[in-house]
Amino acid sequence: MVTGLAWLALEAKYLEPAREFYEERLGLTVRERRADELVFAAGETDLLLRRPAGFPRGGLHTHYAFSIPEGEYDDWWDRLGDEYDLEEAQFGPARSLYLYDPDGNCVELGQQDVAGPGIDGIFEVVLEVEDLDRAREFYEDLGFATVDEGDDRTRVRLQGPMALELWEPHLGIADARGGVHVDLGFETDDPNAALEAVRDRVRAVDRESDGEVVVRDPDGHVLTFTSS
Repeated sequence: MVTGLAWLALEAKYLEPAREFYEERLGLTVRERRADELVFAAGETDLLLRRPAGFPRGGLHTHYAFSIPEGEYDDWWDRLGDEYDLEEAQFGPARSLYLYDPDGNCVELGQQDVAGPGIDGIFEVVLEVEDLDRAREFYEDLGFATVDEGDDRTRVRLQGPMALELWEPHLGIADARGGVHVDLGFETDDPNAALEAVRDRVRAVDRESDGEVVVRDPDGHVLTFTSS
């Protein structure tokens, strides 16, 4: 039902340190500057850095993952290793490195089948939820499919236009946490059909029109369904 990740929005207390980290350290291009927001191009997905000046707020302590070409991994490690306390994890043949941005978001750079050069998309976002079963059913009705459940029953991984991890409160790899009040934009062929699939379980419908629908999921995350 949802076909792509249009954006991920994070909260930044101060925009200049956030800009420096994402533009100068990670090589993202600033696509748009607004009074309280920066928009970066991360492949086909936008990364929004937003000051806490209104609603919706961006996500706090959000763990998410950028896609990088497999062959660039060692270069990224060398580039970032002198300045940041990096951690590494391996998932089958793919490696990921982890570091933190100035606002405490856990940023993963993981080997993916992408063209690059540099960061080329967002392949995972982690949300903190209160009830795993409730959250999983909600996102499954939007077209995500469960692909993995944690042994300790504190997390579940779903696959859709990107990987979506739902975590009950705990610390993950690199002491990452799931994000709270995260703002996600999803592309879909029919925003109103996406709304009808979950209308009885959303916390609120903030906006409803033919081309765009904005809702709050059962845990307060802001989801925008926008025409692809």
